[in-house]
Order: sequence, then C-alpha cells, then structure tokens
Amino acid sequence: MSSTMNDDDFNRKNKFSGYDRLSYEYSPMNMSPWNQSCNLNATNLCDNDDDDDDDVSKNNHKICLIGSLVREEGHIYSLATKNDLLYTGSDSKNIRVWKDMKEFSAFKSNSGLVKAIIISGDKIFTGHQDGKVRVWKVQPNNPSSFKPAGTLPTFFDIFKASIRPSNYFMSAKHNKASIWIKHWDAISCLSMDHNHGLLYSASWDRTFKVWRADSSKCLESVKAHDDAVNSVVASADGVVYTGSADGTVKIWQREFTPKTIRHVLVQTLLNQECAVTALAVNKSGSVVYCGSSDGVVNFWEKDKKIWTHGGVLKGHKLAVLCLESAGNLVFSGSADKNICVWRKEGCVYICLSMLTGHNGPVKCLAVEEDKESTRSDKKWVLYSGSLDKSVKVWSVSEMAPIMKNGDVQ
Repeated sequence: MSSTMNDDDFNRKNKFSGYDRLSYEYSPMNMSPWNQSCNLNATNLCDNDDDDDDDVSKNNHKICLIGSLVREEGHIYSLATKNDLLYTGSDSKNIRVWKDMKEFSAFKSNSGLVKAIIISGDKIFTGHQDGKVRVWKVQPNNPSSFKPAGTLPTFFDIFKASIRPSNYFMSAKHNKASIWIKHWDAISCLSMDHNHGLLYSASWDRTFKVWRADSSKCLESVKAHDDAVNSVVASADGVVYTGSADGTVKIWQREFTPKTIRHVLVQTLLNQECAVTALAVNKSGSVVYCGSSDGVVNFWEKDKKIWTHGGVLKGHKLAVLCLESAGNLVFSGSADKNICVWRKEGCVYICLSMLTGHNGPVKCLAVEEDKESTRSDKKWVLYSGSLDKSVKVWSVSEMAPIMKNGDVQ
C-alpha cells in the first residue's frame, strides 16, 4: 500500500475476513476470550416515554442516541472534547466548536483538511492533510474566540534547520531533499503526553515526530514504519504505540538524555498482511487495542512488562477506522457505518450493542465522562463523526444490559 492512500484503501478485500461468524452463538469457541464476536442486530434509539416503576433500574443503565449535530459543509474527519466543548474537524478546513449540542464557535485553517485534533491547556493542535500541525489559542477574555498561534515546525526553526546539510534527507514520495523536522505527507493522528508536555504527530510519510508543546520545537523524528503511520498513542507511562499500513503495531520506549529525547523500539506486537488503521490504550496502559482493515480488533494485555495477545473482537464487516477506550468499555467505529460497544468482563469482552444510524463510514470517535456518572454506574458520552457530514451523540452506561436482536432501549 502506498503512503498516499485514501480512506477507500482501507475498505479493500483481502484474505483475512473480519466478519467470520461462528455457527453456534453459544458454542465454547464463541465464548472463548480468544475469538469474541458481536452477533447483535443493531439498535440504539431511546424510548422517551414514561417508564413503569419496574423498568426504572433498567432504563437508568442503557445505551441510547441523545442527539445529532449536522452542518452540511464537509465530511467529519476528527473530534476532540474537553470541558463540555466538542471540537469537530472536516474537509471544509473548518474547526467548529459545540456546547450543549449547539454551535458555540468556529475557526478556519488556510489549507489542508483537518484530520486530527488534540487539546492541551489553552492550546488546540490540529493535524492536516497538507502535512502541517497548526496551533490555536483560546483567548482568555473571550472563551469563544480562537486565534492562530503558528504552525509546527515554526518558520524560524525551518530556516535554522535549512542551513545545515545534515538536516536534509531524500523523501521517497517527492524524490527530493526534505528537512527532517517537517512532515512531507498528510498528518494521520495526534497524541499528547500531558505529564511531560509532549505532542506526537503521526504521518503518511512513515514517521512520527515529537514536539515540545509549549515551545513548538521538534525534538525528534522517528522513521517508524515501512508504510503510512495511521495511528500513534502516547501513554502516561512513557510508552508510545504506533500502527501502520504495513500491518505492524510497534511499541516504543521514551528515554530522556541530558540534552534531548529519543524513542527506542522495544517490541513489535503484530505483523500482518492487512493495514493497521486505529489504536487505543486503556487509562492504566495495561491493554492496547488495534483495529485493522479486515474489520477485526486485536488486543494485548500487559502483565509485569510482558505483553500477551488476549484475542480478537469481531463486530464489523469492513475496516475499523477508529477506536476509543473508557473505563471498562471499548468503542470501535467502522467503514461499515456502525459502532460496536464492548464491555470487558474479566478476560472476556461482551458486545453490548451495535450503534447504527450513520449513513457513511464512522471516521472518528471521542468520549468523555457523563455528568450523571456515579461510582456505582459509570456513564459516558460518546461522540461519533462520520463521512455522512454528521456527528452523533450517545449516552452509554457501563452497566447496560446486552441488547438482543431487535431490542430497543
């Protein structure tokens, strides 16, 4: 696969089928944590009628659609949420900001569709198709005003790096010399280590780069894969995970030196024929999830620094394009237009629901804790962005019962 791939490339057929269904729903093989499938037929609408007293407990623990955000201007490629604000990026070059499911503000880049958004303090970083990371700042006297604060790398850093011949390399795509601190192909993903103020950008140019968020300085560029890097996730314990169109998932350990920083490859978790399209890591850093172009989600569990393949989750017919982890839940969005909600129960993952309603591939997910969440009933608000130009908002309880075929909660 070329590093100049587009989203349709993820939907290609290959010899690995992510929708192989086992013949018997309750067979021992189907219950195995190694091979877990979602056999649900979709459903996700809320019944807002008054409930009988006997059903109060049941309806407090449910998964339902609570709203849709639609603005006919472009396909939704990226989402981020913080402090009750939702940021949406599209191929219209606009970044829109939503509050209480109403448009709150907006700002626009000069070029390059918005493929990734991440928030750090009063700064918003956006990754674009043109290979640039743009920086925006919230104005302290006006929280609905967002002003451009530069690009990564800065013009000064490019000028300084261009003076030294050792800072150049030959880019495979353009067959010309490029400066190592610049991405020369589309940004695919952004991740943030908030503890150390480090921003990570992954690109179709086969590298990921490390930036100091407060100074916009590029600290390192890592030639990570043999094809496009589709996902990068930085965990709180100093470990970085990358997934690529070359079919591999790699683990990198961050090491600080007196003058700089470097990332060392410590393990390759996966090496397969089909592309790796999405990654997610749980909050503790003990489980990593990998979505692929065959529709399968692989996962690994860490015990005393040793990673063990835990199994596969099969719920999609086409490529998994995005993943999110929250509490005991895992969410997978796919080119098949659906979202699977999985709950971890011991060593087994249960498919609680298949959320439907989008009319295009689900390209991005974002999740935040619900204000009504309690210790006894964790609830999450899930946002799903699609190439149908809409964002859907879902309420998900970790205690939700499994939705059987045809059930509507």
